[in-house]
Amino acid sequence: MELTREMVEAAVYGGAVLGGGGGGWIDSGLELGNLALDYGHPKLITIDDIPPDAVVVTAAAVGAPAARERYVKPYDYVRAVEMLAELLEGCIDGIITNENGASTTVNGWLQSAVLGIPVIDAPCNGRAHPISTMGAMGLTRVEDYVSVQAASGGNPKTGRRLELTVKGNIHYCSNIIRNMAVEAGGIVAVARNPVKAEYIAKNGAPGAITQAVHVGQEMIKARPKGPKRVIEAAARAVEGEVVTWGKVTKVILETKGGFDVGEVAVRDGNIVYTMTFWNEYMTLEKGEERIATFPDLIMTLSMEDATPLTTAKIKEGQEVAVIKTHRNNLKLGAGMFEMELYKRVEDTINKPILKYL
Repeated sequence: MELTREMVEAAVYGGAVLGGGGGGWIDSGLELGNLALDYGHPKLITIDDIPPDAVVVTAAAVGAPAARERYVKPYDYVRAVEMLAELLEGCIDGIITNENGASTTVNGWLQSAVLGIPVIDAPCNGRAHPISTMGAMGLTRVEDYVSVQAASGGNPKTGRRLELTVKGNIHYCSNIIRNMAVEAGGIVAVARNPVKAEYIAKNGAPGAITQAVHVGQEMIKARPKGPKRVIEAAARAVEGEVVTWGKVTKVILETKGGFDVGEVAVRDGNIVYTMTFWNEYMTLEKGEERIATFPDLIMTLSMEDATPLTTAKIKEGQEVAVIKTHRNNLKLGAGMFEMELYKRVEDTINKPILKYL
């Protein structure tokens, strides 16, 4: 399937909802997606369209969305794949994105247009996640798997431009890339973790790009009816619900260790809804009652124009809607079922997670 500009918009807005508070920026997603169409003819195919032994790599962006000195350009996304291809001696048959999000859903589209490598509709994960190994499709459990990763980013005018290739244990490689993102100003483009198509079919999230496009199309169709109807359409498209319509009364955000960490409070009459986040929204509480827990999808949208609001964009005083859906309604990769990773979430946000899973 040849990708179109209509699909770019739908993928970006639907991806923004499925980002669950993370997954990058809408303007960056639109820029990357449309730039891909300016460069060439990126193609989206299914995992069944390539041989089981085809080599597929993951395209991603790693870092803290709110970092003030973040600097990653379209060139960096292409450069990361080129660097990885050099290490693999050109053996790349397809590209998948690491997750759904406003800009991450279109990860790989520009690389496809420039390098002629197809995009596979089988992301590592169908929603955004804070820990890169959550999007590693269970490779952390594959004995003797050797991770190969390439990253590019940073502003050359400030001396922070960096390029890096690393090979070794997947946990240590991912940590090195995360630290590189910090040194580069907050964000780097990454290509990583070559695997065979048959592994992705079993451990990835086939059809997750199609799901993002569907969510975006439903939102776009509802636009003539106003922001409220767009928000309701988004909730229906993910088989979820609008939890509340209210005003943001508190935002606490701190960027540390390459992540955005904090809390958002939304008041609806006498009820206060509180959300914690680690890039993405991790918990949603109505008063003292926990009503959603990552990897459930929790998302905020502007009541003014129905724009999905990431944790890096949300501000005090905004009128927002909060939507949620259960994790069973999402397409999740194998990395999301590694329970030990959720201990890191608990330690970061100081909230229980595991007992709700």
